[in-house]
Amino acid sequence: MTDDEIEASRAPLMEHLIELRSRLIKAVIAFLLAFVLCFAFAKQIYNILIFPYVLAAGDPSKATLIYTAPLEYLFTQIKVAAFGAAFFSFPIVATQIYKFVAPGLYRDERDAFVPYLIATPVLFFVGALVVFFIAMPLVMNFSIGQQQLDPGEATITLLPKVSDYLSLIMGLIFAFGICFQLPVVLTLLARAGIIDSTFLVEKRRYAIVIVFVIAAVLTPPDIISQFALAIPTLLLYEASIVAVRIVERRKKAADAARDAETPDA
Repeated sequence: MTDDEIEASRAPLMEHLIELRSRLIKAVIAFLLAFVLCFAFAKQIYNILIFPYVLAAGDPSKATLIYTAPLEYLFTQIKVAAFGAAFFSFPIVATQIYKFVAPGLYRDERDAFVPYLIATPVLFFVGALVVFFIAMPLVMNFSIGQQQLDPGEATITLLPKVSDYLSLIMGLIFAFGICFQLPVVLTLLARAGIIDSTFLVEKRRYAIVIVFVIAAVLTPPDIISQFALAIPTLLLYEASIVAVRIVERRKKAADAARDAETPDA
């Protein structure tokens, strides 16, 4: 290879690296701006996250949380800000990733990729809503029910720490958000020709076992949160079968149209 060929191959690489740096800088700036904004409203955001506890307790005065270290609540607010920044900056970060990758894709590949780019945050948000209004109230209601408040017995009262409560609800939101990406992952695999609807139907029994194992790993060690994650995920698995069948029909229609346009040799 001549020096000119080496320079010609090096220039595009440098251009890609410069563009990658530009995209990363924009993504980091978006996260930092979201972090500053979320930290300014960290207490308000945390009060919103407490809503499932309030819903289970029945009254805000009964939903008591504590912190046992001088800076624990401050660090909790920092975690809230980071959590909110990751959530709110995701569309910008994902857009920057897409803009970096898109020039290397064909037009039909870009058109096929856009729906998944939209579906990913939407499904994550739906998973967060399931946690917020179903899973977390069930967990907190179960926890409140474990209290021992009868006269004549030692009092055992639920007093969750602000950091522990945040870790619990953040863990559930991430677990549900990731599992709710199942239709996106399976339809992408179908478009790549790795799986098909017949495969998904035949492996349904194994999928059920795997889903419950994953739910047991990702959620706290209680059966309520495990079932709250496993059941919606199994429903999404069934929805994925329908989505994969739609992908297969469209692919067959596109292949048939392409064959019809191709003249016989």
